[in-house]
Amino acid sequence: MMINHFFPFCFNFRKTVYSSLLKSSDVGFKFTLTYCYWDVCETSRLETASKFSIRSYTLLTGEINVSHEEALDILKVAWHRKGMDVKSPQIGSLLAGAKTAWDLLCEEKTVKHIITSCADLDLILGGGINCKEVTEVGGVPGIGKTQLGIQLAINVQIPKVYGGLGGQAVYIDTEGSFMVERVIQIAEACIQRLKGMSCSNVRKEEEDHRKLHVDDFLSNIFYFRVCNYTEQIAAVNHMDKFVEEHKEVKIIIVDSVTFHFRQEFEDLALRTRLLGGMAQKLMKLAVKYDNAVVLINQVTMKVSGGSFQLAPALGETWSHACTNRLILYWNGNSRSAYIDKSPYLQSASAPFLITPEGICNVGCNKSIKMPQ
Repeated sequence: MMINHFFPFCFNFRKTVYSSLLKSSDVGFKFTLTYCYWDVCETSRLETASKFSIRSYTLLTGEINVSHEEALDILKVAWHRKGMDVKSPQIGSLLAGAKTAWDLLCEEKTVKHIITSCADLDLILGGGINCKEVTEVGGVPGIGKTQLGIQLAINVQIPKVYGGLGGQAVYIDTEGSFMVERVIQIAEACIQRLKGMSCSNVRKEEEDHRKLHVDDFLSNIFYFRVCNYTEQIAAVNHMDKFVEEHKEVKIIIVDSVTFHFRQEFEDLALRTRLLGGMAQKLMKLAVKYDNAVVLINQVTMKVSGGSFQLAPALGETWSHACTNRLILYWNGNSRSAYIDKSPYLQSASAPFLITPEGICNVGCNKSIKMPQ
């Protein structure tokens, strides 16, 4: 009886105290708390040590309010104390990425977005460009594909106190269309909008206002200029190591993924294999590092129903390389974006404007709204 009365106290104590203590930078202290948590679970007889050792790290993340990486560290300690081999098939499958459908649902609830600065466009995208996914952006020349890419490279840097990711960007330029002058314009406009917003912490807001400088935005965009398809493949292959060393990178933009592969290939089968390999590496980067990958694509003409229509380049096979496909198009004299493909977003369109300040709503000067 005494144990049954004692455990709720321990459980509530753990809920309130562990969430802050486990965020300590002292790894040894975290592991000490892990042993305490283990003992409480084992002593209570409500959750055995063996069940704890194979529990979902996603559920553990929610219970004690720590990151997925910290939850995995806790589980590794638990496995070690139980005498379980972290390389065994049971444990190895978890560390290799095996998840339940419940894990996936929990992750979807915490998915991160990068806003486009156009509220209507963010709405049809479900909050913005999703992390852990590959998004393709296609459209005719001059429609605003590169403008959107630059806007995302700036918006990914919005500080966390304003609802942003506070991250960095990688921009792989194959066409030479990246213009630093344009980056400065959009960064200055973003800074002005942020200074007009309120954040969750007044003191932190004052500190961040002093830190908001165009130079900082520029220094957080890593630019790669590639001049042929060999360099492009090499740059993508290098990304795994680069992102590992620059853990704040939250978006990788390739502008455009198409250019060199349309210019330099006669062997279409070889082109398909190379593109497929590159697409797999980019998808792996998105999932492994919780990044958004944006692939800007050109368009071509295809015959459909006896008439010619514009379609994204590289054919139908390439369409499987992305999670979502966003098509930018002219609607009269106005620009619009249309969701052409997505496993979960409804097909919808939204108008947008390109101004000296960047992407924005049509006829609207409202401040940007951060995803919740």
